[in-house]
Amino acid sequence: MTLIVESVGAQATVQDLGRPGYADVGVPTGGAADRGALTLANRLVGNPDGACGLELLMGNAVLLAEEPVVVAVTGAPASVTSDDRAMPFGEAFLLQEGDRLRIGTPVAGLRTYVGVRGGIDEPRTLGSRSTSPTANIGPEPLQSGRRLPVADAPDSAVPQPFPGQYAWTNPVTVRVLLGPRDDWFTDDAVRILLQQKWTTSSDLDRVGVRLEGPPLERSRCGELASEGMVRGAIQVPPNGQPVVFLADHPTTGGYPVIAVVRDADTDRLAQLRPGDTVHFTL
Repeated sequence: MTLIVESVGAQATVQDLGRPGYADVGVPTGGAADRGALTLANRLVGNPDGACGLELLMGNAVLLAEEPVVVAVTGAPASVTSDDRAMPFGEAFLLQEGDRLRIGTPVAGLRTYVGVRGGIDEPRTLGSRSTSPTANIGPEPLQSGRRLPVADAPDSAVPQPFPGQYAWTNPVTVRVLLGPRDDWFTDDAVRILLQQKWTTSSDLDRVGVRLEGPPLERSRCGELASEGMVRGAIQVPPNGQPVVFLADHPTTGGYPVIAVVRDADTDRLAQLRPGDTVHFTL
């Protein structure tokens, strides 16, 4: 079974939940930027949580079904049609042979996900089918004309319950743990981090989100030896403007990390658009 990509937007990739365990050789975990949205899409169509689906930056894709297939669209909410018939967002539905699935531009958020019963059956690299554009690992980003193989779903595949998606609010509040290098910053810098409503700059991708606001002042000079980095780390370069790392973050870094976003809240950061605002809280 295959889906044919007839058209696609700025960046569309195949993603599962990533390839943990290779940071020591410089390979980030990667995987879906919004893991909750991919997990929801998979559960709606009866897949395991880690099955491979599609991640669409700003939507705008047309997919042709060569055979009947069950799909679900989640993440950044957008219009969903099948041959001009409105289809539900956040619910599973059937595409018949020859149907064209059209996904519009999201009305909020940044990344929309498509789950397909059986999962996209691309080859695995280091245990994952995910595309990692920064590490140049995994399948190529999607282009028009690409044929996507779909694995056979077991007869026992049934939809599974999953909590509904978060409310699309602005500003977005996310929880953090201070450290490990908050002692490199003044008390005022830590206070500003937690009280300021930060603005998302246009400099964002799967690696991370750069924020704009009052510079965070260091309490000490000098350089920090490179340390391991994790998803959600808030790194502060010399200009004092924090950067929050996402799925394709570097595995090491030399700028101090003032705080780390709780893992459960990093999915929401992956849906921020330029100009959105973020508030950090303990």
